[in-house]
Amino acid sequence: MKHRFEVLDIFRGLFASLVFLFHLGPFANTPVLNNRFVENSDMFVDFFFVLSGFVIAYSYQSLADWAQFRLFLKKRVYRIYPLHFVMLLAFVGMEVAKNMLSPYIKVNNLVNPANNIYTFFTSLFLVNSTPVPGVKDVSWNIPSWSISAEMMAYLVFGSLVVYIHRSNQFRSRNAWYGLMIIVSLTALWSVSNSFQINYSFDYGFLRGILGFFTGVLCFNLFSNTHMRVREWSPVLFSITEIVSLTLIALCIYNGEVMKPWGAVFEILFFICIYTFSFEKGIISKAFKSVKLLHKLGQYSYSIYMTHALLISLFNVLFIRILKFLPEAYSYLFIFNFILIYFVSAWTYKHIEMRFQYKSRSDRRPLTADRRPPTIDHRR
Repeated sequence: MKHRFEVLDIFRGLFASLVFLFHLGPFANTPVLNNRFVENSDMFVDFFFVLSGFVIAYSYQSLADWAQFRLFLKKRVYRIYPLHFVMLLAFVGMEVAKNMLSPYIKVNNLVNPANNIYTFFTSLFLVNSTPVPGVKDVSWNIPSWSISAEMMAYLVFGSLVVYIHRSNQFRSRNAWYGLMIIVSLTALWSVSNSFQINYSFDYGFLRGILGFFTGVLCFNLFSNTHMRVREWSPVLFSITEIVSLTLIALCIYNGEVMKPWGAVFEILFFICIYTFSFEKGIISKAFKSVKLLHKLGQYSYSIYMTHALLISLFNVLFIRILKFLPEAYSYLFIFNFILIYFVSAWTYKHIEMRFQYKSRSDRRPLTADRRPPTIDHRR
């Protein structure tokens, strides 16, 4: 029996929107955006990593040889790279235009030292979440570091799954996944002597691996237990949904205290994803009744990848040219997000979906069977 994860897709859209607010905050001067919750919403990126592991574990735990591994990587590249590449070129165009128009329009960071030929190639080849010598900050399309971290997680996961199958250790796969969590967390500890995980351009790949394998274990727990747990009372699910979201909100709001213990967010997102995967609580039912939320989930990757560019353009237009005050973002953020939504709808249709034929398995509704599925080579 298959189970659809519509609510998890909705969360992906909601949290991508909160990351947009996080990146908009530095341009604004309003309590709507400059508050402790929004200022720590960068931690929602880790939700994407955990959910990614959850989804990939559904489709790809049966990679039995290196031919299937190559097919897996090909599908993942076709899924994430086209939009990343287009947005990277868009940022190059913006940098050129910004310098050409500098005599007429005053903009911030006319010469951004992080945006250079060197970092262009680290972004182009998706190594912008690893400690590359000479790179000291995020660059170009800032959110793209997490796409690099995703790709690193895919490489580690795919290689590990092939090894597990070739060495006939499938029954021990969760122990191997747990080992990856321990290794990545230990490596992060060695960097800061804390459980802090909010790295990006340098050790973001470790953050990605940590979250990804947390999600893989979450899916395997769901796969092994959902036939029994789904019989629990909707009231119990409602309570668990409310409690899990409350804890996440409190930890995000108190981010300055919680970020040194950032691994806690992995646990909270694990609980949240597991709970909402059943979609039996009051919040799940409310979310599923709103069509706009389904669209946010559908466009979530485009929202995430386009928002930094559109924030910059919006800021130039309203703050630099039209001379709005930063306080105006108390309402301008709504119009900015509307722009992002419609641009994302376009990029989803004309860039993401254009490559659908190369990766049809990735566009299925998020579903799960009790047994790990096999790869259909016809896809």
